[in-house]
Amino acid sequence: MSKINKVFENGKAFIAFITVGDPDIETTEKLIYALDKAGCDLIELGIPFSDPTAEGPVIMKASERALKNGSCSDDVFYLVNKVREKTQIPLAFMTYANVIFSYGIERFAKRCEKEEVDAIILPDVPFEEKSEFEIEFSKHNVDFISLIAPTSQNRVKLISKEAKGFIYCVSSLGVTGERNSFSSNLKQLIDTVKVENPKIPCAIGFGISNSIQAKEMASISDGVIVGSAIVKIIEEHGRNSIEKVYEFASQLKQSVSN
Repeated sequence: MSKINKVFENGKAFIAFITVGDPDIETTEKLIYALDKAGCDLIELGIPFSDPTAEGPVIMKASERALKNGSCSDDVFYLVNKVREKTQIPLAFMTYANVIFSYGIERFAKRCEKEEVDAIILPDVPFEEKSEFEIEFSKHNVDFISLIAPTSQNRVKLISKEAKGFIYCVSSLGVTGERNSFSSNLKQLIDTVKVENPKIPCAIGFGISNSIQAKEMASISDGVIVGSAIVKIIEEHGRNSIEKVYEFASQLKQSVSN
């Protein structure tokens, strides 16, 4: 069993996203430990990219700041190697196809296995084109995470049957970022997944920004993903964001668990 499967064994999972290198690598390391301490079940580490098409302005700016700091894939791998000396919290990379193409798919997958990265999320790779990546990552024990959205419709059944780790359920149309409302058919979407693949967990992401929304989304899913709201705190407080992120993540974890 992969570590990703274990994320969902003890109830609802709280998953946090941060961009590596924002505001710097040293602070990213401290944020990982803070999120672990706060009870986070899985951390998504965003590898900065110049054209993050799935991201809203908050995460896009974080990626820009990280790139200006010189953050690259090797820096991210170095960070994970260092982090693994202190914590075994499950980690997933979230990035884009070009980042992996540039590094080399096989080389990237091998490095993920070496540094104990548990999953990869590529929001710009459609289901029909995933095999080029998934086959290689599967060889190296890295779960390729599938995404579904309210517009996936007939493709949900196909995606569900082949899904590994968990399914990233996109809460609504558009890019990442805080929202006041979500798609009305999320429960129906998740129910469809469960019919096709009863054992695959579903975590809802995109736009969840407070404890009330987290609790609501957890009530219809197996887990909740929060990114932009955390990245916004980092944007506002920079190197002084550690304690504030810890407090916010602790509140979210409690809401999701309850």
